[in-house]
Amino acid sequence: MTLISPVQPFLLATASPENAPIVLSGVLLSLVIVYLASKVGGEISKALDFPPVLGELISGVLVGASALHLLVFPESGAHASDSLLMPVLQWVGGLTPEGVTEVFESQSEIISLLAELGVIILLFEIGLESDLRELQKVGSQAAIVACVGVAAPFAAGTAGLMLLFHVPAIPAIFAGAALTATSIGITSKVLSELGQLKSREGQIIVGAAVIDDVLGIIVLAVVASLAKTGEVDVMNVIYLIVSATGFLLGAILFGKFFNNAFVAIADKLQTRGKLVIPALSFAFLMAFFANAIHLEAILGAFAAGLVLDETDRRKELDGQIIPIADILVPIFFVTVGAKVDLGVLNPAIPENREGLAIAAFLIVVAIIGKVITGWSVFGQTGINRLAIGVGMIPRGEVGLVFAGIGSASGVLSKPLEAAIIAMVILTTFLAPPFLRLAFGEPSELAEQPALETEPQTLP
Repeated sequence: MTLISPVQPFLLATASPENAPIVLSGVLLSLVIVYLASKVGGEISKALDFPPVLGELISGVLVGASALHLLVFPESGAHASDSLLMPVLQWVGGLTPEGVTEVFESQSEIISLLAELGVIILLFEIGLESDLRELQKVGSQAAIVACVGVAAPFAAGTAGLMLLFHVPAIPAIFAGAALTATSIGITSKVLSELGQLKSREGQIIVGAAVIDDVLGIIVLAVVASLAKTGEVDVMNVIYLIVSATGFLLGAILFGKFFNNAFVAIADKLQTRGKLVIPALSFAFLMAFFANAIHLEAILGAFAAGLVLDETDRRKELDGQIIPIADILVPIFFVTVGAKVDLGVLNPAIPENREGLAIAAFLIVVAIIGKVITGWSVFGQTGINRLAIGVGMIPRGEVGLVFAGIGSASGVLSKPLEAAIIAMVILTTFLAPPFLRLAFGEPSELAEQPALETEPQTLP
């Protein structure tokens, strides 16, 4: 104990020194639950011929706020008394009621942070598996898909809420904005599992999801300004547009000069991790820069992966990233599921009924508004337009962010908040099996063209 106790208060800064060891115990127990849930869910899903990520999401729901309450989070409205882990930790550590609350909040914060690291690693891995040249080829199509995928559900959702349900303008705009998001983490993982990430459809979906994420940040800034002041901060919106565009273009241009330097540095190092450590450092640095200019950290990680995908050490690096992703990425998917509360779908609760009616409308708009994006692709013969549209459907954690900010600002009524959460839940869980149906059987040949041309890129 004396070897690690000086470190614990530093690592667990949100907890008092005397409770830090119990917070660590809570984190360890939570990770055991996460890994068991992800593995059992993934294996069952795989056995049933569904993408494993669907099993991880559903397992998260089962261990989370909707069922077993083994993994619950304050940001979802849960309290220490809602967690079944807290009595165990209270018994082990002899905690006071105040100590239980402190431990609950601290260990939840750490698990959420690990989940954030997980999605950063996931997007870095997806960037490594993508092909920058192919993305550039479909860049115009991806941009159109993203713009249609933001504009169509936003306009239809906002207008429908105001006309059909007589929702005031600002809450309707906020709910419409929640419809614009696309979870690139969930979609890209499913595409990878189906062997479609490097297909034309996969590249358009990933490119559109990245652009969609940038547009989503701008939309969120607009509606957040509306919620706070009733008016839009135009300069902030202009800043976000310029910084997002500059960041992505700058990363691509920078990569053309950085690749040789990266390989030279890795070749000179002699110790273990000589390739993966510089790569992760670069990914985290890019994520930091993105976060620092008020973009999503995952955009920086994805850009870093795209840059390093152009090096001749990409295959080796990809193999070294996979074990790290296997450790951190399941935390992200299980926690996304765990933060979902299916209680908002219970019609037996009177206050849920209005929300369910609005939810049914939002779900229809959320699905149709994204599916039609596949038919906005031009100049591509023989392309699976349905798969592109379906790939844009899942809202995932991005939609929950909109709901959380709207709830915290007081803009959303309880029925409208419940409706948004219900929409996020169903679009998140419907997308993986729908993608499977849209693409048909998983294809090993989907990756074949990229594998055949790979040797030509080596010096």
